[in-house]
This record gives sequence, structure tokens and C-alpha cells, in this order.
Amino acid sequence: MVKIRTYRCHELQDDIGSISLDEVDLPAPGPNEVQVRVMACSVNFPDLLMIQGKYQHRPELPFAPGGEGAGDIVAIGRDVSNVRTGDAVVFGCRSGGFAEAINLPASSVRPLPPTMNYAKGASYGTAYQTAWVALSHRGELRSGEWLLVHGATGGVGLAAVDVGKLLGAKVIATGGRDDKLAVVKARGADEVVNYTMPEGALGGFRQKVKDITGTGGADVILDPVGGDVFDESMRCINHGGRLLTVGFTSGRWPQAAVNLILIKELSVLGVRAGEVGRRNPDLGRKLTAQLRDLAYSGAIDPHVCAGFPLENAVDALRMLEQRNVVGKCVVTMNGYEFEPDQ
Repeated sequence: MVKIRTYRCHELQDDIGSISLDEVDLPAPGPNEVQVRVMACSVNFPDLLMIQGKYQHRPELPFAPGGEGAGDIVAIGRDVSNVRTGDAVVFGCRSGGFAEAINLPASSVRPLPPTMNYAKGASYGTAYQTAWVALSHRGELRSGEWLLVHGATGGVGLAAVDVGKLLGAKVIATGGRDDKLAVVKARGADEVVNYTMPEGALGGFRQKVKDITGTGGADVILDPVGGDVFDESMRCINHGGRLLTVGFTSGRWPQAAVNLILIKELSVLGVRAGEVGRRNPDLGRKLTAQLRDLAYSGAIDPHVCAGFPLENAVDALRMLEQRNVVGKCVVTMNGYEFEPDQ
């Protein structure tokens, strides 16, 4: 039994500032478990939604947010053979990552990619898995095609820009702030469009995409935004295009225009990266192995714009809530420091 600090939610509330820094006892890992000394934990939108009671998964109260992180193995339970004490690992969990240490099934940890520090290791799993499953599997993106990525300054969006370029696509990225879009452009997007400015209003992004592509529009569109962005995307997608719906950060579930689906012979495809492996384990393992190989080779490099020590975890959540994050931000533990990306 060891004492650790952890930021926990004791009551579901809209105000994310209601979570508190607690000191708790963490038991030794049980059979088939490992104990990870957490160095960095990524901050994701599901963390906000779980605190507010708006996410499909509702952990038992009290719980710590944090669904993916990186750290070192400090203890091993009985019957564990895939890792050793001292190994640097990345991990995934539904909650609990905002803590100095966490017990996890040994099957949920994997080696930290040698090209990544703890902050980047904590930040690539969910975003890049979603982008990889969406573009390589669901969207079947091909080299030379035009890819339109909405919400490109967020974690999934920026990962989709990276994956699109890896697959040989020409990428148009949209977002709402020029300073954030400058980062996306610097990371390889061929074109960027600010759809909140007068010259780039929603109707404007529709026409701009058509002008840029020189055709009926993008061949593949990745949309984590929904709402009006989805509606306008239906009007700037090429004949036979694939529109990938990933989420609804706008807060509105759009209604697909079936007449456009018919006329343009479109495919509107939902993307739930985790569900692929649950329904088809062999395919899930294949896609995960492909992404792992990309990570270990250095082909992907998550953009981590900020880090906050555990005692300031609420500030990290607020940065995400106020949409000031470019790519990813992390909560750090155990004195870990790193240089954020610019």
C-alpha cells in the first residue's frame, strides 16, 4: 500500500472546477496487474463530459479523469510476464489517469515508443488511433486524393492531418483561429481555411474547397464537429466521396441530406475506433499494429502544446474546455517536465 495524490470528481457537475486533489491509499497490484508511476496523462473531451455526467461511460464516484498516459512500471502482480519493473510504458484506461500512480491490467500497457517522450507517448493513442481507423480503414483514403479535415487544430483533427499526409493525400484543414491554423500549416497541411472569418464563413469554406480542389470538392472529409459544418460539407464533397463523422463538438447532431447522398453517390460513415476491435478483434489487432509500427518508427509525432502539474489539473481541463489547445495538452506528475511544442 502506497499513498498517492490524485485529482478526483466526487459529484457530477457542469463546473469542472468541482474536482479536488485528494490523497489516497493505492494497494499493491493484483494478479495480472501492474502499477504504473504516471509521468504524463493526456487531457481529452471525454474527461470533461464524464465530470459533467454527459458521457456514455459513467465511472463510479469518486473517480479520477484521465484515459491515457505514460510512465514507468514500479510494481508487478502475480502472473505478469509481458513487462518488467522499470519499463517505460504507455497505457489506456477509461478513467483514473490523473494520479501519481495507477494499477492497470498488464494487457493495457505497451512500450513507450522510443522516439517519444512521456508527454507525446501519453498523447498519441486515442487521437491517432481514431485518425488511422477513420482514414485508412473506414474512408479508404488513397494517395493523391483531396482530404478535408475539420477541427484540424484539435487532437483528432491534427492527427488526421498527419495521417492524411502519410497516406499521400492533399490536405485542406479548417479551424476557427488563424494562430492555431498556422501550427497546422507548419505541420504539413496543404491549405488551411478559417471558417469563422467573413472571407471564410460557412458558405465560403464550401466554395473555397471547390476552388482549391478544382473539382466538385474533397474526396474524403473527416468531421468531428457536426452541426453546420457537416451540412456544408455535404455540399463540397466530390462525387463518390466519403464523409466520416467522428463526433459533434458543435453540440448539434446534423441530419444528412439524403438527396445529396443519392445525387452524388456519397458514403456517410460513422467512426468509432474502439468498436472496430471489439467487433472484429483480428482487424482491431491489425490496425493497432500498423499504428504501433508508425509510432515506433517516428513517422508520427503528436503535437503537445502545454503541460500542467497535477495540482493544476483543472487549468488543463479549462484550457481544453475553452478551446485553447492545439493538438494535445497533458497533466504531469512526479516532477516530470518537458518542452511543449510551439
